[in-house]
Amino acid sequence: MGLVYIDGIVKYGGREVRVRFLVDSGATYTVLRRSVWEKLGLKPLGEMEFILADGTTVKRMISEALLELPGYGERHTPVVLGESEDENLLGTVTLEIFGLILDPFKRELRPIRALMK
Repeated sequence: MGLVYIDGIVKYGGREVRVRFLVDSGATYTVLRRSVWEKLGLKPLGEMEFILADGTTVKRMISEALLELPGYGERHTPVVLGESEDENLLGTVTLEIFGLILDPFKRELRPIRALMK
């Protein structure tokens, strides 16, 4: 499967930053590179430990922001406050908040068929 990217706009406190996200269906949370969240003035709300693909663990601060995905609207979402070497990732929690899923065959986002039980 190839890589899938989507452009979005992250907003906080009257500021906004355009971001190109790697859509990562294996990532739980959305990650913002340090340069992005510092421009927005995001403040940490807590800390979490994450397991990377190679099995190592890292600690990162978490926060919340407003994310706009063109064609899909705006939603509040938790975000990981990444370091300079971290990639901007769009994770599954944010995808679910938007009601979207990654179609790996067409390499695009599409609405989910949600169940209400």
